[in-house]
Amino acid sequence: MIETIATTPYDDQKPGTSGLRKKVPHFQQPNYAANFIQSIFDALPLDGGETLVIGGDGRYYNRDVILMAIRMAAGNGYGRVVVGQNGILSTPAASNLIRKRGASGGIILSASHNPGGPDGDFGIKYNGSNGGPAPESVTGRIFEKSRTIERYRVFASTAPDITKLGETRLGDMVVEVVDPVADYAELMESLFDFGKIRDLIASGFRIRFDAMHAVTGPYATEILVNRLDAAPDSVVNAVPMEDFGGGHPDPNAVHAADLIAHLMAKDGPDFGAASDGDGDRNLIVGRGVVVSPSDSLAVLAANAHLAPAYAGGIAGIARSMPTSQAADRVAAKRNIGIYETPTGWKFFGNLLDAGKVTICGEESAGTGSDHVREKDGVWAVLLWLNILAERRESVQAILDEHWAEFGRNFYQRHDYEEIDARAANGLMESLRDRLASMAGQRFGTLVVSEADDFSYKDPIDGSVATSQGVRIIFSGGSRIVYRLSGTGTAGATLRVYIERFESDPAKHALAPEEALKELIDTADVIGEIKKRTGRSEPDVVT
Repeated sequence: MIETIATTPYDDQKPGTSGLRKKVPHFQQPNYAANFIQSIFDALPLDGGETLVIGGDGRYYNRDVILMAIRMAAGNGYGRVVVGQNGILSTPAASNLIRKRGASGGIILSASHNPGGPDGDFGIKYNGSNGGPAPESVTGRIFEKSRTIERYRVFASTAPDITKLGETRLGDMVVEVVDPVADYAELMESLFDFGKIRDLIASGFRIRFDAMHAVTGPYATEILVNRLDAAPDSVVNAVPMEDFGGGHPDPNAVHAADLIAHLMAKDGPDFGAASDGDGDRNLIVGRGVVVSPSDSLAVLAANAHLAPAYAGGIAGIARSMPTSQAADRVAAKRNIGIYETPTGWKFFGNLLDAGKVTICGEESAGTGSDHVREKDGVWAVLLWLNILAERRESVQAILDEHWAEFGRNFYQRHDYEEIDARAANGLMESLRDRLASMAGQRFGTLVVSEADDFSYKDPIDGSVATSQGVRIIFSGGSRIVYRLSGTGTAGATLRVYIERFESDPAKHALAPEEALKELIDTADVIGEIKKRTGRSEPDVVT
């Protein structure tokens, strides 16, 4: 029996860069999660009988919302729900399942790299039939529905047991509980030369993968240990936990410090990697060197042809605007397309669907290809391993040779977290007010050549996104970018991106903080960061 339950709207359910994210207690308000899920269904052109994929990263409150979402899917006419066992599905695995099953879409429960637990973060996002995050036209409709919602529909019976594989029914709807890893592992094996990677590992090449007690633990164990014969202790923190073991599942230098320390040791592993809460981000570390996400994107694009799936070359590269221009230099030398988009994987979807690009990346540690429509942490790790298996060089050697060929884009991102939202918005408004008069201004040796607030017109569907970040570009190509993040749940996060190109190989070994010192100082002067926020240094530097 289907019940219709009266409700009243909340005014704060506008999806951000990647879905709706709030603190767990906020989601636990009466009908809060149900309202948003019903708003998703109300915003879609559902005819009845569609297939819906549901899964999440295992964080606190996932199970409760998944069981409710299953009942609501039955109450709204879906014919089948495909759900990961115990509610587990990495974000790229969910994207793959949507595509493989011909589903109309999927609901992914995650706050990505944000911390979990009873007082941590929670999130819900909708992915469309191509497996990618819903475009702004859809998320806009969802928000409008959430503002006027008066009822939600739910099947009266309790949801089936999602701990057991197999099919059951909830009214007319089939609930299929699947192994969350199997289809994804099969996809990875079709893309990469597992035989050569096994040979590399058998030669004594040692790896260390830190799953950060997040969703990729089972995926990394199955693929790296069971299929590629890495030592069982190669995967650490492999058991997903509701609070990520008390850690912060963000693969960066601060939160993956233990992994980096292992790789900096003289007797450390040859290759290290980590992934985030929902498995779509990655950190790549070689012995003695941390690879920046922007450099990783460029190296993967330049060497993708070494993996079977990309042996014929790649069609093009897309990067988010704040991501360094290292990938642009690869595209220019390889004579392939390069596209600069706003931040948010949803902006890559049309380019991938149209065959304009093969590989995409964001400076926030997300990299992926046209195999799914999400960034994919384990995929990036396997492509690196495939490249290493072919080239039989160290990570450092591959970076050095890449910079020698293409030049080095020194790059850092400075995050100022949980700052006062009014101060953050005031900082951005002040920057925008000064853009028109900024060209020609000198700051030390730096001269501003142009300044703008980035906007983007999608080359496929013509949609326009504005106010995507303030860019200050200097003579010679150095730049500073300011934008507010759409992935936080408390206060505001100001992100400042700092970049300088260096063509001289003799200077490629400089530490980024040394190469970027003048730009870092100038970023505070132009942005008035300390003056407006009271912060004298960032919380995180990546």
